[in-house]
Amino acid sequence: MKAIVYDAFRAGIVSITVLCISPGTGSARITQTHSAEPNTPKKAAPMSKQANGTFEVKLNVQTDEKVGDPTVGRMSIDKQFHGDLEATSKGQMLSTVTEVKGSAGYVAIERVTGTLQGRAGSFSLQHTGTMNRGVPELSVTVIPDSGTGQLVGLTGKMNIIITDGKHSYEFNYTLPHAGK
Repeated sequence: MKAIVYDAFRAGIVSITVLCISPGTGSARITQTHSAEPNTPKKAAPMSKQANGTFEVKLNVQTDEKVGDPTVGRMSIDKQFHGDLEATSKGQMLSTVTEVKGSAGYVAIERVTGTLQGRAGSFSLQHTGTMNRGVPELSVTVIPDSGTGQLVGLTGKMNIIITDGKHSYEFNYTLPHAGK
């Protein structure tokens, strides 16, 4: 039974990873609205920017028979980002598959450390992915107030794309004083 659950989990996580982060899912547009009362000096609006590049990801199954339900899988995440985001990340993922083909879900949090278009620091990303009978939906969002160093105040969403087995990203973000 345990081997069947493990095999189903492993097959399911591959399905989740491939389907939830295929082209066209998880993309986002950041919009900012500002309201100011009359006679209140306006602050310079943060600039919305986009960072692009590639990354490699390594997922490792973590097992601990005494923790949780065996149908919920846990994996470590190790990534190396290239391009406008030169960074590494480490994180954790929880996932599950169902008895209905093409239905599954995962959540993950990863800590990214490096440079974003020349600005050094770190920040955290939160992933929420579901697959409903083969229809994927993915959201990868910067956790509020997680930025450090020159990335303090970072907000944004990341679109993960897989083409021919290669991973790339489009990261739409806002950073105070990004234009300086």
